Amino acid sequence: MEQAREQTIETLLVSVNRLIRSALQATGHTTSTAVWRTLGILEADESLRLGELARASRVSQPTMTRLVGGMTADGLVARTVDPDDSRGQRIEITDLGRQRLVAWRAALTSTVGPLFQDLTDDDWDILHDASALIAARTRTETTA
Repeated sequence: MEQAREQTIETLLVSVNRLIRSALQATGHTTSTAVWRTLGILEADESLRLGELARASRVSQPTMTRLVGGMTADGLVARTVDPDDSRGQRIEITDLGRQRLVAWRAALTSTVGPLFQDLTDDDWDILHDASALIAARTRTETTA
C-alpha cells in the first residue's frame, strides 16, 4: 500500500512538472521562470530579506542579488528598510509585480486549458478536489 502511495506522489510531481514545462513553452514568454518563482514567493511571504529570498528560491545570494536588481529596475519588486534591523533591507512585490504575476498565471492557464477540455463533470469534480487538497498542503490560495 505504501509503495502505491509513493508512486502516486511521484506521478503527481512528474506530471505537474511536465504540465508546467509544456505551458511555459506554449506561452512563448521569455521572462525567466526564476522571476515568476520569486514573485510567487514574495506574493505568499509578503517581504523577505535577500538571503531568505535566495534560500526560498533555491538560488545563491549573488544570483538573487542580480535577479532582484533586474526585477527592481522593471518595477516588479521594491526594497524597503527592514523594521527589525535598519541596516537591512526587505524585498517586496509591487502592485505591478502582482499584476504581471496574475497575467502570467492566466497565460499558463489558457495554454493548459485545452488539455482538459474533454473532461466530464465527474472528472472536473475529482480534479477540483485534488487541487484543493494539494493547495491546502502547500499553503496555496485557491478560489472556489
